[in-house]
Amino acid sequence: MAPLWDSEEAAEPIVIGPLGWVLVILRGVPLGGLVFGGLILLLLIRLVERPICGVHRPVTPFITQFVCRNAFRILGIGFKTTGELMIQRGAVVANHTSWLDIFALNARKRIYFVSKSEVANWPGIGWLARATGTVFIERNPKKAREQTEVFKSRLKAGHKLLFFPEGTSTDGLRVLPFKTTLFAAFFSEQLREIMYVQPVSAVFHAPQGEPDRFYGWWGDMEFAPHLLKTLAAQRQGWVELIYHSPAKVSDFDNRKALAAHCEEAVRHAHTLARVDRKETGNE
Repeated sequence: MAPLWDSEEAAEPIVIGPLGWVLVILRGVPLGGLVFGGLILLLLIRLVERPICGVHRPVTPFITQFVCRNAFRILGIGFKTTGELMIQRGAVVANHTSWLDIFALNARKRIYFVSKSEVANWPGIGWLARATGTVFIERNPKKAREQTEVFKSRLKAGHKLLFFPEGTSTDGLRVLPFKTTLFAAFFSEQLREIMYVQPVSAVFHAPQGEPDRFYGWWGDMEFAPHLLKTLAAQRQGWVELIYHSPAKVSDFDNRKALAAHCEEAVRHAHTLARVDRKETGNE
């Protein structure tokens, strides 16, 4: 398992006042209804969709996208995107700040996450991940050929696969070096000539008056307290997704060159977005 990133400075204590708990209820109840109601609907439709369409999912991804878009409306978190969505077959790579990335990236684009196999066994989250078509992989070289075949079948079905090459989430103030291992599968004979990779910068802007890393989820932070803190925020910030030009895999000599290109695009835009906000006095 990849090591978790941790900050040298301890996370700010979570303090929820009376108004905060009211907001937890006012936001949490409809959010839970949206997520689990959408999941039940998705599973029911998938009972018909799977035997007829197999790996193709002509209907259920729209449910996931609807849920994720409206989750931000319920939370009160602003949502902004720039750049064009790629139309070619391939993958999307983005930096990783928190569990909110899943909602943000699904809200704009119908994608399928690629995750480590351990996530499939996580209570609740693993169930949601399997239901929405997440591809689970093992970090084992012996599985490389098998996993390449899985990627190939999903890509040919028109699925856009989403990777977090940092391998862990952070405080949202930085972009960690991209690990190159997952890029190796793109250079197989079956995929190299048909694959494109689109880098995406995910930038979380904290609510006014809160620490810059308010939405970050890192180290050994537990999910439930972070969720409650997000629900209880009296003011919310916003998330910005910046889509960069897709890179054709065959234009690069190897996985390290491709990973470096994507990392540079993501980091550059992430840094500029944060600097621009400070200069306009919106921190």
